[in-house]
Amino acid sequence: MNEFYKTTCASCDTAQIFFIYGDSPIATTYVPDDNFEQALIDLGYDNVLDNYVVTDSINSVTFLDVRNDSISDLTGIEAFTALDTLWCGINQLDSLDVSSNTALTSLSCGLNQLTSLTVGSNTALIYLDCHLNQLTSLDVSGATNLITLSCRDNDLTELDVSSNTALTLLNGYGNQLTSLDLSNNTALTYLTCNNNQLTYLNMKNGVSEELTTFNATNNSLVCIEVNAEDVDYAAETWTSDRGNIDCLLYTSPSPRDGLLYRMPSSA
Repeated sequence: MNEFYKTTCASCDTAQIFFIYGDSPIATTYVPDDNFEQALIDLGYDNVLDNYVVTDSINSVTFLDVRNDSISDLTGIEAFTALDTLWCGINQLDSLDVSSNTALTSLSCGLNQLTSLTVGSNTALIYLDCHLNQLTSLDVSGATNLITLSCRDNDLTELDVSSNTALTLLNGYGNQLTSLDLSNNTALTYLTCNNNQLTYLNMKNGVSEELTTFNATNNSLVCIEVNAEDVDYAAETWTSDRGNIDCLLYTSPSPRDGLLYRMPSSA
């Protein structure tokens, strides 16, 4: 029986190399992180720790759980083209690009050291949990079917969810946001944006009564904008006693309907 040997292939991408067994080339995927490859070995997708995995053994995998495996590099994940669910939290990742995993619907990558997360082209994604990382920016504009987004406890200074109109849950507390516009998020039922630096919050989405959870405490809110028909409900319901906000709100006497302002301290 012939041994495998490596050969170069000009048409291969940089993450692949071919092995030859007899006259049959076998495509493999480059996996430079030994802990990632060992996790794949433990799961039965590989058998030799040599930085390469046979591509056909992983390109039909739909669920991958590599949590808490001391992984610092997920290079090779792009070959998991059928992947639906990826759990890779509690590792040492500082960047993650799943843009090639277009079948992905659920990604959990919390408790890493991520400063870069690429999900911009993942239109099938409905669940994203990237909490407790070091992200300063997050582009979810391409994840147009996103339903759940937990990005709490990062370093985000802005967050644009205007394209995520199916979003029902946004867990965004513990960042550095100064404003948040949720006017396009008409399906929203759960919102935590507390412990930021918010001075402005746009809630002109018509979901005031539908919110089962709303926490915007520990901010510096000057103004919350709602639809005109929601002003009375919001002013009466969103209170510090209920843990929604830190201050009393009052309706603007100006013609600009739908604005709720922080009650002056002398009032």
